[in-house]
Amino acid sequence: MKNSLKVLLCFTFLFGMLSSLAQTDFGVKGGLNYTFFKVSEGNFGNFTTTETGYYGGVFADIEIEDSFDLQVELLYIGLNDFKFLNAPIYLKYKIYDNFHILVGPSLNYFFDFFNAKLKIRADLGLAYNLTPDLDVHMKYVIGFNEISPNGVFLGVGFKL
Repeated sequence: MKNSLKVLLCFTFLFGMLSSLAQTDFGVKGGLNYTFFKVSEGNFGNFTTTETGYYGGVFADIEIEDSFDLQVELLYIGLNDFKFLNAPIYLKYKIYDNFHILVGPSLNYFFDFFNAKLKIRADLGLAYNLTPDLDVHMKYVIGFNEISPNGVFLGVGFKL
């Protein structure tokens, strides 16, 4: 548990540093996730199993230019027995009016996932602002190795 606290403090420090750079909006977000695990069963080959879970956390949206923002998040994710922290760092591009695309890496700290604690994944997301303070978003997360899962996240975000 000591290492979990250290990782949480590092993510919080990164979140605070980035959020102090420019005009920043803070908020909360949450929703559901649908995660795909690749499983290898010896002579039976590879197959995919899925889990449905939840996520919630905080974000900071930092304006860089008119159409570009940097959005950092710190999310807690629960998938049955798997619990982990997800810290994506997105380049957020305004495509049209209230419609945005988000691309970037995410750092993931798994509390107990086959003893491999830290994973880096790639995220691709879409967000639509229903109001200036409320958005709906979807993202697809790509794991880079056999154990790191892929997933789809659907949720809402609210600026404070």
